[in-house]
Amino acid sequence: MRIHLSRPDITEKEINAVTNVLRTPNLSLGPKLPEFESAFAKYIGREHAIAVNSGTSALFLCVSALNIGPGDEVITTPFTFIASSNSIMMVGAKPVFVDIDPTNLNIDPAQIESKITNKTKAILPVEVFGNPAGFDKICEIALKHGLPVIEDSCEALGSELNGKKAGKFGRMSVFAFYPNKQITTGEGGMILTDDDDLADMCVSLRNQGRGKGGGWLDHERLGYNFRLSDINCALGIVQLSRINELKAKRKQVAKWYQQMLADDERLIVPTEADGCDVNWFVFVVRLVDKFTLEQRNSVLTAMRDQGIQVKNYFPPVLLQPFMAQRFDIKGGEFPVTESVCKSTISLPFYNNLSKDEVAVVCKTLKGAIDSSLHTT
Repeated sequence: MRIHLSRPDITEKEINAVTNVLRTPNLSLGPKLPEFESAFAKYIGREHAIAVNSGTSALFLCVSALNIGPGDEVITTPFTFIASSNSIMMVGAKPVFVDIDPTNLNIDPAQIESKITNKTKAILPVEVFGNPAGFDKICEIALKHGLPVIEDSCEALGSELNGKKAGKFGRMSVFAFYPNKQITTGEGGMILTDDDDLADMCVSLRNQGRGKGGGWLDHERLGYNFRLSDINCALGIVQLSRINELKAKRKQVAKWYQQMLADDERLIVPTEADGCDVNWFVFVVRLVDKFTLEQRNSVLTAMRDQGIQVKNYFPPVLLQPFMAQRFDIKGGEFPVTESVCKSTISLPFYNNLSKDEVAVVCKTLKGAIDSSLHTT
C-alpha cells in the first residue's frame, strides 16, 4: 500500500519509556500501572481508572461488575465494532439493538425507551468514530428509568460534548488503546468510574479474583487474567502526555479532508455537531443514497488497487452470521443502520498523514466514484 489506513505515532520518548521498564524487574504489576491509571483518571476527571489488556476485556468486566447475566437485556447499537455486543453475550445476556441517528451515527435516543423492558439492566451506547453527540440525552433517559450507562468511549478519547469529556457520561466508561486509536499501548484498555465498589470489583476480576489487600494465592471470586503490563503502561503514560498534540494533528488531517471533499455532492462528509469537540478516531465518508452497495464496493476495490487502504466501517453487527442466526435477524429491522453500512468508506487517517497524501487520497476517491457510475 502507498497510503495505509492507520499508523501509530511513536517517538523516541515512547521507545525510551519502554526500554527503561525492560531494564527493571517490574514488567507487570509494577509502578507504571498505578501511574498510568492515575494520569488517566485525572485527564478524564473521574475517581478511578482500572487498566486492562483490551477494550473488550474492559467492557466485559463492566457488564460483569454490574451483575448482568443470563436472562438480562442490554440496549446497544448495531453500528459499531463487534466487541460491544460480544461483551454482553459473553455474560449470557442479550444485546437489544436500537437503530441509529442518520446524522451522527450514534444510537438514536428517541428510539431507546420503546426497547426498555423489565429485563433491561443497562444501556451500552458507543461514541462512534469519536463523536459524543446525543450522550447527554441518552443519560437522561437512563436516569429516568434507573438504568446504568456503560459508556463505550473506545473510539473517543479526547472528545467532548458541551465541555464534558467522553468517558464522564456513564456510570462506567471504557477506553481502548489498539494502535489505530488516539493513543496506543499496543494492546490495552481502561475502565473509568466514580463508584468505589465497582472499581474494587473490576480490580479483583482483572487479577484472577484476588480480593483487596489479599495475598497472591488468595482468590475471593471467579476472576480473569486481564492485567496490563508495565511495558504497555509506560507506553501509555507518554502517549497520554502528548494527547493535546495528537488531537491537534488529527483535527488538522480531518480539516484537510473536509476542505478537499466539501464540493463533492456525491459524498456525505463528517463534521462536528453543535457542542461537540471531536477527537477523530477514523474519517468515514458516505456515498449519497443514489449509489448502490455494488458501486460502494467498486470504489473500495478501485482505491485499494491504486495503493490506498480503505475499509467499509462498519458492517452491521446484527447481520454478522452468528449474530443473525442466534437472534433470528433477517434484515430490514434497522433501516438506518443497514442503509448507512452500505455507503461507508473509511479513508486513511492517522496523525502524521501529510496534506499531499490527503490530496492523493481525495483525488483517487473522486476518480473511483466516477468509475463506479459505470458499475451495473
